Amino acid sequence: MQHISRIASALLASSMLVSPAFAQDNGDGDRFVEDVIIVQATRRASDVQDVPIAVTVINPVQLERQGVTNIQDLASVASGFNIQSSQTETQGTSIRIRGVGTTGNNIGLESAVGVFIDGVYQSRPGIALGEMVDIEAIEMLRGPQGTLFGRNVTAGALNIRTKAPELGEFGGFADFTYGNYNMASVQAGINLPAGDNLAFRATGSFRQRDGFLTSSVVPGAESHNRDRFILRGQALWEPTDATSFRLIADYQDVDENCCAAVTLSTSPNLSDATRDRLFPQVGFEDSLEAQVFNSQEFVNQVESFNVSGELNHDFGGATATVILSYSDFLGNSVQDDFNGSLQYTVAGETVPAANRGSFDDIKTFTAEARLQGEAFDGRLDWLIGGFYAQEDIIEEFTLGLGADYSTSVGEANFPIGPVAPAFLSLYAGAGAFIQQLQAGVANPVFAPLSADGQFAQNRFEQDASSFSVFTHNIFSVTDTVDLTLGLRYVDDTKDGSYDQIAAGGNSCLAAATFLATASAAGAGSPAAQGAMGALTAAVGPATVGLLTNPALIGGGGFLNCFPFASPAIGSGFVPDAFSAFGFLPEEYDDTFKDDELVYTARLAWEPTADLMIFGAYSHGYKAGGFNLDASAGAGGADPRFASETIEAYELGFKKTLADGRLRFNMTAFLQNMDDFQVLEFTGTAFQTFNVQDVSSKGFEAELNGRLSDTFFVNAGLTFADASYGDDCDDGGTIPEALGLCGSSLTNAPKISTVLGMTYDGKIGDAWGFMANVNLATQSKRRTSTRGQTAANGVITGDVPFDDQNATTKINARMGFTMPNEQVSIEFWGLNITDEITRGITFNTAVQGASRSAFIEAPRQYGVTLRTKF
Repeated sequence: MQHISRIASALLASSMLVSPAFAQDNGDGDRFVEDVIIVQATRRASDVQDVPIAVTVINPVQLERQGVTNIQDLASVASGFNIQSSQTETQGTSIRIRGVGTTGNNIGLESAVGVFIDGVYQSRPGIALGEMVDIEAIEMLRGPQGTLFGRNVTAGALNIRTKAPELGEFGGFADFTYGNYNMASVQAGINLPAGDNLAFRATGSFRQRDGFLTSSVVPGAESHNRDRFILRGQALWEPTDATSFRLIADYQDVDENCCAAVTLSTSPNLSDATRDRLFPQVGFEDSLEAQVFNSQEFVNQVESFNVSGELNHDFGGATATVILSYSDFLGNSVQDDFNGSLQYTVAGETVPAANRGSFDDIKTFTAEARLQGEAFDGRLDWLIGGFYAQEDIIEEFTLGLGADYSTSVGEANFPIGPVAPAFLSLYAGAGAFIQQLQAGVANPVFAPLSADGQFAQNRFEQDASSFSVFTHNIFSVTDTVDLTLGLRYVDDTKDGSYDQIAAGGNSCLAAATFLATASAAGAGSPAAQGAMGALTAAVGPATVGLLTNPALIGGGGFLNCFPFASPAIGSGFVPDAFSAFGFLPEEYDDTFKDDELVYTARLAWEPTADLMIFGAYSHGYKAGGFNLDASAGAGGADPRFASETIEAYELGFKKTLADGRLRFNMTAFLQNMDDFQVLEFTGTAFQTFNVQDVSSKGFEAELNGRLSDTFFVNAGLTFADASYGDDCDDGGTIPEALGLCGSSLTNAPKISTVLGMTYDGKIGDAWGFMANVNLATQSKRRTSTRGQTAANGVITGDVPFDDQNATTKINARMGFTMPNEQVSIEFWGLNITDEITRGITFNTAVQGASRSAFIEAPRQYGVTLRTKF
């Protein structure tokens, strides 16, 4: 096939054309040719209708009209896309396409949806959450894209392109926005030419906003606010017609309070007085009506610096591209316990001042080289390349227990009546008594021992390198048939380690001592039986009977040794003999290695100039790695998880309508995944594991373009049945998968749609007028990792508050442009019906059956003034 991209690539490069083109028609007057959208989904400039890939293209006008300021807002303009964040947006964000993605909240897991900004891979979604300013286009590539975009794109890719400097052009823009929640935003940019072959471009964005939620227990504390800015500078140099070099550097700073959660339910074991103290506001609707959460502030701070350079040179027969990048990302956080007591904090007031480190430091270097050209009179469009990435992660996480931990956690988890608040302290006190006996104290004294002051400062490191070589070739079999074959070899190596820097407090060691002594006594040890006899004499048989109750004794030891605040085996802070219990953290230092062949085959047929039919098969791969969590190596467990693979099949068509003004594209898909990576927070620990028999199947359709010179439409529909199969636990060999099999994937609605209509015309002959309405709908979706509860290997019921009901969110915007077309004013509303929804629902930490949820944005409205020159 003779593609527009091959004719126009030298002129269009990476630009997106959305305005109509006209041509002379043999003297009969002007005729409309078509609107052409140029994408780089194949690492070549191509007409989107010529690319046999399901790709959604979002232009800067759409971003402005829908109020899209970062990738979290993209669900309003693209069906089948979902993004959610947990307690730290920058460290716990998950992206999904076609219902498939990777749960966040563990820096060891990489996203199944790769994010690329100006050709540079962003190793974690949180790194890419900055403000979108001066964007050229966003390409949402659906399904595995590993042949050209590398590893960790099993679900798809976001290819974000910023506007490059323009040679010989002086101009700029400035946008000013004010909205409810005291939101204020400024975005500005300027393009400066320096001679005929050099230009500079500088852009910046600043945004502030009050939080959606305020605390019910700490006056003035808020959550989900905004306080961020980004600065970007660029230079473009084209010394000859054949050579160009683009240098980009940006700096971002974030200082926000995010993200607290609302309380959905509390443990049935709590007394009314305790419930009122810990959770003054309970229930989704009531919490949202009052707009409150039940904890202290969460702090989310980011400082990042990125620099990249892209060199292109046309040798005549082939074009070479080299992209080098370096990224330095530092995220700090302070987290609370999701209730009004002082159970614990992360790097907060329950941690000694000298140990309040909680951060992610990610340094990434990437290098990519490609050579692309044509052969056989243009019938072969070939591309070869290589890629290397080096990522170094250092994470520190310090959690300390507070004065309320033993009492509130004991009451929430043990249904034993009035003695429950004292149970954990009695348990640890019994161990402290035995410690005195073991130390030879003549007259040991029993006293309850609170967990207050117990803490652990943990450090995780991962050094990862990835190397790949690839080729991607398009064969024009006939003038109407193209065959695309792509192959990539990927080699990944990760060295991961967990070290405990400091630990303090005695409640865990005391509890472990009691559990060890009680177990040994039951096994017939005379020394242990003697110690238990002395304890019984000191506190009475009733107390010892309670503490050794088979239904309680294991939980007493585990909750006194909350993994994030406990001394670790191998650290020197705890005897190695205690590793037999299996719940104490354990240091590790190990290596993960894997390699994979990633490949694709695509056949495209153009029976007419305005219709393409295509079929595709792809094999994709997402690297495994380490569960960078204190509990990962407990009991000698392997902290590593396996790589994930996907087999994907697609059949679709792309149809151009109305003389090129409209595009109607549709794709049916089937995606089967093996060793699907799952991360779950159980309420006391994060566990990572692989499951089998996971699939996503369905179809997606899009209609976009111009209905007339003044009316525009953007419509999308995705039906995706993304679910765990009935045998996802591999015949019971994966016990962690119990409660997943047969359920849909998390945040994977079966049906999602977008429908946007825009009028863009004139009022009279002078003023411009624009009006836009956009609806985004999602059917019912699950919001928890696990869909069913289980006990002793048996399913016991559905997880409470798992389902988020179907939703419809409406955005609207109306604007006026002055006759000189340099100043416009817009009035806008986002989620104008104020439909508040849950993004992620989870087990409230160490609060038994309590459930909490992170919310999505409420109604926002405001006014924007735009200027350009």
